[in-house]
Amino acid sequence: MAIENFISVQRTEGPKLAMALEQHVKEYEVDIMNLQRAEALIPAGDDGMAQVRLANGATLRAKSVILATGARWREMNVPGEKDYKGKGVCFCPHCDGPLFKGKRVAVIGGGNSGVEAAIDLAGIVSHVTLLEFDGKLRADAVLQAKLGSLPNVTIITSALTTEVTGDGEKVNGIVYQDRIGGQTKRVELEGIFVQIGLLPNTDWLKGTLKLSPRGEIEIDARGQTSLSGVFAAGDATTTPYKQIIIAMGEGAKASLSAFDHLIRSPAPAPAATSVDLGQPA
Repeated sequence: MAIENFISVQRTEGPKLAMALEQHVKEYEVDIMNLQRAEALIPAGDDGMAQVRLANGATLRAKSVILATGARWREMNVPGEKDYKGKGVCFCPHCDGPLFKGKRVAVIGGGNSGVEAAIDLAGIVSHVTLLEFDGKLRADAVLQAKLGSLPNVTIITSALTTEVTGDGEKVNGIVYQDRIGGQTKRVELEGIFVQIGLLPNTDWLKGTLKLSPRGEIEIDARGQTSLSGVFAAGDATTTPYKQIIIAMGEGAKASLSAFDHLIRSPAPAPAATSVDLGQPA
């Protein structure tokens, strides 16, 4: 909800920003088709027209396509996680961290994002417990050194999170299994920050264009995908740093690239016409 890292806007919320974007687009001759789900992308044929098949059975045809389907947070998929999402289970330390000032929290994930989140949160909350499934942290060494120097951080490796617990209103703990000894343990806390990566919304594109091992759409510096006339932008792509301001810039780049593709593409042949000379003009 809270957005505080969009330069020139001190603070806004996701729905407000999205509404402002939509209102701006409506100032131009752009058709907005809400509540439609794309099911398949069909590469351009001899006519140079790509197709996007929708879940309602309709098909859109276009000489250029920009894919900007974004990504979603990877979830733990353990009991209690969905029940307490927004009630202590969070996915954005920058957005929600200040809500837990002086409280105890856990960070799930020992990669760069998890360790960076733990470092940031340690300056706000009373204590941070970092849980990592692997036997060691996977973050860059400089980040691990910084994390290890903080007095209010506990690092637990080889930890398999098994449950999020709460009192029905908010989170009050997390349960994990020690993967080495097999014991089940519980940590009492008020907040849990899940930092185990992002899942790009690209399942519907598998087998159609080139995706990275993480499922991200592979693009070049111009936003071009492996298919001619198909461009992509934002968190669904291989562009590093998943941030709103970066995604917007990438969207502008992909749009310019699509425009460049259109003006360089051959014009369609005019439709054939016939005149019946036996009738008055």
